[in-house]
Amino acid sequence: MTDQRQTDTSPAGFAYNTRLNILCAPLEVIDVAGLVDDCTDEWFNQTLCKVDESVVRLGVVHGEYHWHKHEAEDEFFYVVSGRFFIDLEDRTIDLAPGKAVVIPKGTMHRPRALERTVILMVERAGIVPTGSP
Repeated sequence: MTDQRQTDTSPAGFAYNTRLNILCAPLEVIDVAGLVDDCTDEWFNQTLCKVDESVVRLGVVHGEYHWHKHEAEDEFFYVVSGRFFIDLEDRTIDLAPGKAVVIPKGTMHRPRALERTVILMVERAGIVPTGSP
């Protein structure tokens, strides 16, 4: 499958490397640690696989994403390593390794990481990761 990239720029000026192609088929072993080790981007997002009507995505992130929301899709974030913050309009969610949260559809949010952080996300396959402002 071709590498479908969505290119946008963060508030800090670095490019998001968002890969929407499904990297692995069912029964293929996914080398998550290898992908993390090979990553040199500030904000990297790779779709790993499809599970029914959802996808599992790997994020290797450092910096600040932009404020956005997803009108029709929830998002699940799980922190593997580092520390991940999700700013909401009225508070900030602080996720350490082993912690997770669901951001409900229609919720304005801004993900950010003060250090290199590895996350796994589960969301509907058709979601546009950059959302709408």
